Amino acid sequence: MEEMERFGLTEEEKMLQDMCRRLAKEKVAPGAEERDKKGDYPWDMLELMKENGLMGIDFPEEYDGMAAGLLAHCIAVEEIAKADASVALIPSCQELGSLPIILAGNHEQKEKYLKPLSTGEKIAAFGLTEAKGGSDVADLKTRAVRKGDKYILNGSKMWITNGGVADTFSLYAITDPSLPSHKNSSVFILEKGMPGFEFGKKESKLGIRSSDTRELVFSDVEIPAENLLGDEGQGFHIMMKTLDFSRASVAAQALGIAAGAFEYATEYAKERTTFGKPIIKHQAIAFKLADMAMKISSARMLLWKACALLHSVPKDLSRVPAETIRYSSMSKAYCSDVAMATTIEAVQILGGYGYSTEYPVERMMRDAKITQIYEGTNEIQRLVIASTL
Repeated sequence: MEEMERFGLTEEEKMLQDMCRRLAKEKVAPGAEERDKKGDYPWDMLELMKENGLMGIDFPEEYDGMAAGLLAHCIAVEEIAKADASVALIPSCQELGSLPIILAGNHEQKEKYLKPLSTGEKIAAFGLTEAKGGSDVADLKTRAVRKGDKYILNGSKMWITNGGVADTFSLYAITDPSLPSHKNSSVFILEKGMPGFEFGKKESKLGIRSSDTRELVFSDVEIPAENLLGDEGQGFHIMMKTLDFSRASVAAQALGIAAGAFEYATEYAKERTTFGKPIIKHQAIAFKLADMAMKISSARMLLWKACALLHSVPKDLSRVPAETIRYSSMSKAYCSDVAMATTIEAVQILGGYGYSTEYPVERMMRDAKITQIYEGTNEIQRLVIASTL
C-alpha cells in the first residue's frame, strides 16, 4: 500500500493538472477549430499561458522560473494538447528553445535571456534543421566564422517552430568544418532584428496549423562572441542533451492528442445509438476503446518514467546515462505512435462525423502526425534506442 501511495503525482502536480484541465476545457477548446482554419499564431493563447504561469514551469527559480520539474511541464503540455496541440506547443517550444541556454549558458547569459523567457515576456525558438540536413546533422551547412570579437553567420534553417514570432533563438552552426561532425559545431544565441537575420517562407502545414513554422535566413549576421553557448565545438553535445530533455515534451504533446481523441470518442460512443443501443455496447467499438485506453495508460507511464530519470540528470553539460537516453527516445516514439493510432481509430468510431471538420478528431489526427516526425523522427528514435541496448 505504501508503494502504491508513492506511485503517482504530488499534491502540487495534481493541482497543476486540475488547473490546466479546466483551462483547456474552458479557454483553449472553444477556439481550437477557428484557430486551425485561420492558421495564424494565437497571441491570445500566449497571453493565457503567461497569465497562468505555464511558460517557465521547468526553468530555474534563480532566473524567475517555477523550477517545478520536467514532469510538471509535461503534465501541463498533455492537458493543453487534449484541447489544442498547437496551443500546447507554446510552453513546449519555450522549453525547447531555452534548454540550450539552461544547459550551457553562463550566469550573464542566463540573467539576460532566461528571465524574460521564464515569464513569457519573450518567446524562444530552436534552430537546427536545414533543407538538406535534419536527422543527418553531419550534412548541416549553416556556418559561423570567428572574426575578432564576433562570429559572421551565413546559411538558413527550415521548419523552425515559432520561427516568425520568437525573440530569442538558440541556433546550431558549423564553426570548424575540418573537424568531425561531433566536434565541428557550436550553438549561439540570436536575437530577432539582428542585421542580416531575415524570416523566410511561412509553411502551410497539414496539422498544428496555428503554430508558426518558418524558414530562417542568415546573410552576414554579426553575432557577438559573448553569445556563444559553452565553448566552440560543443554544439553537437549541447544539441543532443537538449533533445534528450525536450523529447519528453513532444511525448507529452502526443499523449495529450491521444487522450483528447480517446475522451471525445468515448463520450460519442456512449451517446450514439445503432441497432437499439449505444455503440459502446457493440464489441467492435468497445474493443477499439479498450485498446486505446491500454495504449494511452502505457504511454503515460513510460513518459513519467522518462521524466523521473531525466529529473536526476544535472542541467549542465555532463553526460546523460544511456538508460535515460533510451527512455527519453522510447517515450517520444511510443507516445507519438499511440497518438497516431488512437486518432485514426477515433475518426473511425465517429464514422462520417469523424471526417468532418465540425468534429475535433480529424484535426487531432492531422496534429498527431507531426509528433512522429519532429524532435527526431521515430525511425531515428529507434536507432537511438537500439544504440543504448
